[in-house]
Order: sequence, then C-alpha cells, then structure tokens
Amino acid sequence: MKFLDQCKVYIRSGNGGGGAVSFRREKYIEFGGPDGGDGGRGGDVWIEAVEGLNTLIDYRYQQHFKAGTGIHGMGRNRHGAAGDDIVMKVPVGTQVLEEDKETLIADLDTAGTRVLLAKGGNGGWGNDRFKGPINQAPTHANPGQEGVEKWVWLRLKLIADAGLVGLPNAGKSTFLAAVSAARPKIADYPFTTLAPNLGVVDLSPNERFVLADIPGLIEGASEGAGLGTRFLGHVERSAVLIHLVDATQDDVVGAWRTIRGELEAYGEGLADREEVLGLNKVDALDPETRELKAAELAEAAGVQPLLVSGVSGEGVTQLLRAAYRQIAASRQTGAADDEAGWAPV
Repeated sequence: MKFLDQCKVYIRSGNGGGGAVSFRREKYIEFGGPDGGDGGRGGDVWIEAVEGLNTLIDYRYQQHFKAGTGIHGMGRNRHGAAGDDIVMKVPVGTQVLEEDKETLIADLDTAGTRVLLAKGGNGGWGNDRFKGPINQAPTHANPGQEGVEKWVWLRLKLIADAGLVGLPNAGKSTFLAAVSAARPKIADYPFTTLAPNLGVVDLSPNERFVLADIPGLIEGASEGAGLGTRFLGHVERSAVLIHLVDATQDDVVGAWRTIRGELEAYGEGLADREEVLGLNKVDALDPETRELKAAELAEAAGVQPLLVSGVSGEGVTQLLRAAYRQIAASRQTGAADDEAGWAPV
C-alpha cells in the first residue's frame, strides 16, 4: 500500500430543507388552517480516528465529501427527514488544518476521537409555526439554512514512542528490521527508504514501544534538499530520538552535526528531544578504529555513543533499553499530568 501522509479535501455539510406552505382542506372538516411542516436539517461532516489505518491513501482518490440535504417539509404537518451525515475515517495521529496549512482544527491522537468539521444547516419552519391569534393564515415559510463548505488539509503524524534519525545509509532500516518484525526495504544505496516505517520493539512482556524509521536527512534538508524535512513530523510525538551515525564513514562528527543542524532548523522542539546516540556498523571496524571514532563523537556530542551493529546485533539491546528508559519516564510524566488535571465532579 502506498504511503500518503498529507492531502487536501473538500467538505460540505448539507443544506437544510425548506418549510412548507400548506393549508388543511378536508371535506366536512371546518376550521381548516395552516399545516405546513418543517424542513429536515442538513447532514453533518464528521472525522473520526480509527485503528487499523496507517496512511491517508484513501483520500488520494476521493477528495470531495458532501453530506445529504434535508428533505423539504410537506402538508399535514409532515416534517422532512434529516440529511445523511458523512463520517471520514482516518488513522490515529491525523491532524486537520485549515486551507492555510497552519491553523489547527483538530488533532486526532486517540482512537475513537470524533470531531465535527461542518455542521449541517437547520431546516426551515413551515407556515404552521407562524400561526397566531393575529395572523391565522400565514402564507410564508422559512427556507432551509445553507450548509458549510471549505477545503481542509489532512496531515498524518505517526504515533511512535521513538524515532530513528540519521543520514542516508546510516543503517536505520537494517536496525529496524533487526529489532522488530518490520521488513523495510534494505539496499546499499542512499534514500532506500522513501516513506516512514513502523515497528514494534519487544524487550520483555512489560517493555514494549513503537519505533519509527524516518527517511534519511541530508545537509540542506530544511531548505528542501533531498526529501526535505517532510517526514520529521512523524517523530514530533516521539519521547526519544535514536540517532544512528555510520561508523564506516570518515567524518562521524560531521554526520552527527548535520542531523543536529537539520533538527534545529525544523523546530517543533525536536532539537530539545531526548537523544540516544549510537555509532552503527561497528562490526566493520577493528577495535582501534572503533575507540578512535567513538572518542571523536563523544567529544563533539558531549555524551558517550553506544557501539551497535544492526547486522551482528552487538549493542542493540543496550541501546534499546536506554531508549526505553526515556520512554518510560515520559509516560510517567504524562500520567502524572493527567492525574493532576483530574478532579472529582
């Protein structure tokens, strides 16, 4: 299935049905009067986050969503039926933005969250509503209200506890395949990964988290070079970033600084996110070279990098446990915040 994480759609709620102008006229029945019914309300446009979806590809082929129009009122005080609602089902983590792509309408970060995007128009009153002691035979009724129409952007931000970042060919996909059941494409050329991949890491029955592999960044990505920073939105919700640096390249410090620079340029707090630094592909180096490159990277980053290899499995568990400690701390903080905001009714 093709991955699609943002799209523009047109939504329109239904018009309300018009009220009816009608008078009761039956043989042998005296004192006839107005009996025009009300029009039905127009249908609403809803959006709902559901489990089991991880892409917006369904909205690539259908961009227009229109709710049903309310039925007009009729004589004998018969009210029109309401128009049918439209429910747009999207993956958990989808954001709804105004047409300017900046104003946030809704953030559907929990399964089952349902938000009203466009309310249908009210149905018009029939002439029976306007009768009174002065005007006993009203000859007018209200038309139904118009529905709401607009364009909105849908943007998917994957729900992942940890995000893998690094230059192209840093070994991120190999690492993801080694620690989870995910099977991303792996090859010996840059930009093998063209869309984010998700995997579930099981360290123990009580230690589990979701890991996202983000397509490689290059210098100038914040200005649109390579794949740009489009996919960094998928790690905005992550508690920790796992930064992999290819140990087989000459300048490991330059590689680390390139990614850090792009994270700072992207913003959204990614540069301040907790980071677990890993020197990857150490199985291809001799012990002396390992120590030399690890020392260079430690001096620049201010933390000791973990030596790992997605191929041989060396150091992988230690790195994952370091990431999980940050994730567990973040979950506890979130739970404490929820308890602090709760009060009995």
